[in-house]
Amino acid sequence: MFQRKVSLVKRKIRETGGKMNSTEFKIHNSSKIYGNSVIGKGTVIMENVILGYPEHRVLMEILEQNVEIENYDFPGCTIGPDSIIRAGSTIFSNVKTGKNFKTGHNVMIRENTEIGDNVLIGTNVIIDGHVKIGNNVSIQGNVYIPTNVVIEDHVFIGPCAVLANDKYPIRKKYDLKGPILRKGSSIGANATLLPGIEIGEGAMVAGGALVTKNVPAWKLAVGAPARIQELSEDMMELNRI
Repeated sequence: MFQRKVSLVKRKIRETGGKMNSTEFKIHNSSKIYGNSVIGKGTVIMENVILGYPEHRVLMEILEQNVEIENYDFPGCTIGPDSIIRAGSTIFSNVKTGKNFKTGHNVMIRENTEIGDNVLIGTNVIIDGHVKIGNNVSIQGNVYIPTNVVIEDHVFIGPCAVLANDKYPIRKKYDLKGPILRKGSSIGANATLLPGIEIGEGAMVAGGALVTKNVPAWKLAVGAPARIQELSEDMMELNRI
């Protein structure tokens, strides 16, 4: 697997007059790359993308030292091979993605997020950092994922779904803990998952459901608040992602 650190990427952009560059990967001249970022072979970075944006701690260091972000040495992000990052997306420092990673437009992925192979993150999705995502995962547009969420392999999350991680927003002390989505689970459009719950392997959450408690493996959660029902026989297979 061919990879280049950001310093080489920036030099190549200057050498080509700011055009999309290299036979190994392509970066639009309007994009910005910070830190010691790494880009895999065959990856395409489209317009106005920001890679390796400094997380809060690093940004405070930069401001205190009164230096340019471009000149400050810090961990950037790592984008796996054969990926496509579409226009307007921002990926923070200490984010690592696997191969064949794809985003829609205007995606934000914050620091300390780990993403596996063959993952799609749809348009306007926000991943607020400290999230682990497995392989063969599809997250549709306008989904919100807070900190401390685990998403295992073959999970599908429908558009506009919301995951929460704080039981008592700004009222009581609570160790933030988001939902766990086990292998092959599916979350319908506009569903809301409350903090700390677990969606079992192969389970399905219906569109618009409000899930307040754990959903057992291979069951269906429907309604607000969600009720647990049997999953039909023809749905007893892993998602085809």
